[in-house]
Amino acid sequence: MPELKSSVIQNLRRRLHEIIFEADTPAGKLFDVVLILSIIASVLIVMMDSIATLHLAYGRLFHYCEWFFTLLFTLEYLLRLACIGRPLRYAGSFYGVVDLLSILPSYVSLFLPSGKYFLVIRILRLLRVFRVLKLVQYVGESNYLQRALWASRRKILVFLFSVSLLLIIFGAIMYIVEGPEHGFSSIPRSIYWAIVTMTTVGYGDISPQTGIGQAIASIIMIVGYGIIAIPTGIVTSEMVFKQNISTQACPECGAEGHDHQAMFCKQCGAKLNPEVRV
Repeated sequence: MPELKSSVIQNLRRRLHEIIFEADTPAGKLFDVVLILSIIASVLIVMMDSIATLHLAYGRLFHYCEWFFTLLFTLEYLLRLACIGRPLRYAGSFYGVVDLLSILPSYVSLFLPSGKYFLVIRILRLLRVFRVLKLVQYVGESNYLQRALWASRRKILVFLFSVSLLLIIFGAIMYIVEGPEHGFSSIPRSIYWAIVTMTTVGYGDISPQTGIGQAIASIIMIVGYGIIAIPTGIVTSEMVFKQNISTQACPECGAEGHDHQAMFCKQCGAKLNPEVRV
């Protein structure tokens, strides 16, 4: 009997994992569609509840709907932890933290008193918008983009370091050329101006008044247009090397991005298909 009970539990966990984490099965696709619609509906309710007129007219309805979605996402979160072999590893992952943030504010607000802490409660309620991040894991190309960004992280860091050096140099030069009388009161403030100018934002709160300063500003603007295109080229070059990735999620740690032929998880080494003998 204990062995039969253990086998039933394992089969149930495997079936839940297939429905919740996999996207290639009919049940998995249906689960994803229902969850996506629920996430969108819950975020729309939070947004509508922030409108004063709608809050006065439908505040109670919004409250009931919010708790319905909170309980729904809580059940989903617990099922994810229950059907995976290493629940703590999933709980500490990006998607695990997002899942927790999507339900935690509602429960925390129950234990915070009203009155002077009302503003804190409102901030916690706004954190429910984090549920929109749950949509990321249901967009297949987002994982593709994430892998490209991770693969090009060192190039991007070198690029950001080089840009930071340029900003410090340009900021120091403008501090010397323009000086405090024209708004460049310190090197950090001059660096702020250089950032605004190089990114072509141009708030206009500080602007060079001398001819030399305006000439330097023109150079920074031209350099800024060229710099904006560099990160795009770095990431695009990594995206060219697209791999044949499956939607298989590890039953132990929940990691994704495995090859179709992969038999073991690249993160924890567990079998991707425990029922298949190696």
